[in-house]
Amino acid sequence: MELTPQIKEKLDRLQEKYAAMGQDMSAYLDGLLYADFLTYWDYIHLDTLLSLQSPKTPFPDEEIFIMYHQITELYFKLSLHECKQIAAHPALTLDFFTQRVKRINAYFHALTTSFDVMVNGMEKDQFLKFRMSLLPASGFQSAQYRMIEICATDFNRLIDKSKRTELANASIEEQFEYIYWKFGATELASGKQTLTLKQFISKYAAQFLHLIKDRKESNFSALYHQLAAPDADATALAALAAELRKLDLYVNVEWPLSHYKSAVRYLERDPVDIAATGGTNWQQYLPPRFQKRIFYPFLWTTEQMEEWGKGWVLAVLKELKG
Repeated sequence: MELTPQIKEKLDRLQEKYAAMGQDMSAYLDGLLYADFLTYWDYIHLDTLLSLQSPKTPFPDEEIFIMYHQITELYFKLSLHECKQIAAHPALTLDFFTQRVKRINAYFHALTTSFDVMVNGMEKDQFLKFRMSLLPASGFQSAQYRMIEICATDFNRLIDKSKRTELANASIEEQFEYIYWKFGATELASGKQTLTLKQFISKYAAQFLHLIKDRKESNFSALYHQLAAPDADATALAALAAELRKLDLYVNVEWPLSHYKSAVRYLERDPVDIAATGGTNWQQYLPPRFQKRIFYPFLWTTEQMEEWGKGWVLAVLKELKG
């Protein structure tokens, strides 16, 4: 092969790179010479990935349940990857912000439109049997989902709606005691914290509190207000607002509603509903119209917020029971 000027230039740049580190470039060239070619299966650790499903029962549909939740967590990791890029950007622009939120919306679109795998993809009898082997584990314990919420909005918006005004100026630690999801993991009979919730708090509370404080000035809501200066590009700002509204609906309406559809299919029983695996009060916890969790109230009308999630839930109930 001819040693073209372009190749020589690259070799010179490599020499400079390794010399700056006190390294001998020729040793690295030897490494390239003897290294094996990379394969697809090695690059993505395919064998390891396919070995990560370990059902606890002999029911075949449990493997579907495991894989779908693993896929979900990978999408959450992709979303958090974008959250980190936005928060850490040294000179954030409206365009960069918008494009990254658009990516997150694409991930949640994939999640919400694929949830029929859970709603219709398992035999109800199998699920109701193997679920008893999973106690007290629950999808409620998805820490990555909670982290996405923290990155997306001012923390006050994640406090139970009955306490938001009262605790507006309280410390983060005090506010955290009333974070909305704690009220969704109470024992149905006694009102006490479930073991599911106690495990979750024990493992992740310190990590959550650190992230809340770290994102105080760099959550999406705070960053939107920082960029919404009087001289901001109105078109670019409107594009960002549109993507944030989509994110609000995906995280606070569509995703909980997907779970609600699954719960209705698998856990609803007349006259007494079956408790979720974590003991969560899913009938009150999942419907968006009850929680009124809204990341960006400044981007919605009063009427839209009053009707938050109502139309979606009624449509789903009609679909499931009609």
